[in-house]
Amino acid sequence: MSSVSKGIKKVEVGLRWDPSPVGTPPHDLDIIAATYTADAPYDSPVYLVHFDSRAPDGTITLNRDSKTGQGFGFDEVMTLELDRLAATYARVVVGVAIQPHGGQKAFADIPNTAVRIRHGHTDLALNDLSAVSGFTAATIAEFTRDVESGSWSFHEMIRGFDADPTSFAAVMGTEI
Repeated sequence: MSSVSKGIKKVEVGLRWDPSPVGTPPHDLDIIAATYTADAPYDSPVYLVHFDSRAPDGTITLNRDSKTGQGFGFDEVMTLELDRLAATYARVVVGVAIQPHGGQKAFADIPNTAVRIRHGHTDLALNDLSAVSGFTAATIAEFTRDVESGSWSFHEMIRGFDADPTSFAAVMGTEI
């Protein structure tokens, strides 16, 4: 687990993967962010940001949502403006889930998956999800706010789950 504790303000989470072969159901992966309050950091998330949604205050947005993986580079991108989150929020967990179109798939079934987390021009993490290849969903990052200073820190958190996107969203922030 790595950590950056200089105070993260705004991060970009990018996800890429190769499209499915012609004539087969599309590979559809989704970035999901869950927010937690200081008084319940491992309870149910206050809100989720995923496909077709954004944070109520506009601090977490899904800028690009790919349903096929077609394109160059990172096809799905989420921006988290942590420094703008209300002081009641102390934890944000980010994960990736595979939509079960045409049957259940694991990360091993989808070629060339990669996740990149950037703070400005600095890569905080780059991961191919091979450590969770047998799973259908995975957490990839945790951002926590220091109660005293108010600064945010990053922790890479690669943890696999056998869950569809809905059930994954309910458990992705649970304690290990």
